[in-house]
Amino acid sequence: MDINSQNIIFNSSEELSLVTTIFSLGVGLALSIAIRWHFRNYGSTLSNREEFSQVFPFILMTTILIITVVKSSIALSLGLVGALSIVRFRTPIKEPEELAYLFISIAAGLGLGAGQIKVTVVSVILILLFMMFLRNNWKKNDISGKNLFISIDLLDPSKKNKEEIMEDMNSVLLQHSRKIDLRRFDSRDSSVELVYLVDISEVKNINDIANEIQKKYPKTGVTFLDQNKLPSI
Repeated sequence: MDINSQNIIFNSSEELSLVTTIFSLGVGLALSIAIRWHFRNYGSTLSNREEFSQVFPFILMTTILIITVVKSSIALSLGLVGALSIVRFRTPIKEPEELAYLFISIAAGLGLGAGQIKVTVVSVILILLFMMFLRNNWKKNDISGKNLFISIDLLDPSKKNKEEIMEDMNSVLLQHSRKIDLRRFDSRDSSVELVYLVDISEVKNINDIANEIQKKYPKTGVTFLDQNKLPSI
């Protein structure tokens, strides 16, 4: 390959349109807000969805900028490959659903950066609507059941041994739950803490469980936590 052909390859950069780039970023911002709203309202991860969803606009719009700049020059695209080869992302993704939302943000950024605005917007909207439809169907099919975490903190276990305490808790929970799963048991000198994942048949059973536990152990704190809608911190 002679020098002239090399110059043609590495200098073949089309001029970037500022108006087009700004328009793509504006559309990307709107899509990222839609993805963020969808994740906060229809996500089921145990992490703090409010905090995690704040990264979606940054990821989507940054991807648009990268693709918009890189597509104008082969030299820049080769440089990007080299730069990404030394980047290491060490932040763990705790649940697959978080990765799915990150992936749709990146995919939207790639499509908008490549100039495929109509296809990208329609595809993202259809994907989000489809997931909303599935979520609503899942809730309707299991409207009578609810999975909750229950934390039981016994400040004065009345000098009962661990086996007796666990039998009492299991007995109370099984009366009002379809299924229980002990997730944590923490015993100290003057207190015992238990954490269960329970599948209750009706929401009103929450009050019955708390009353029966506190009747057996008056100095007891009982906390219920919805695993599908953790409170934002």
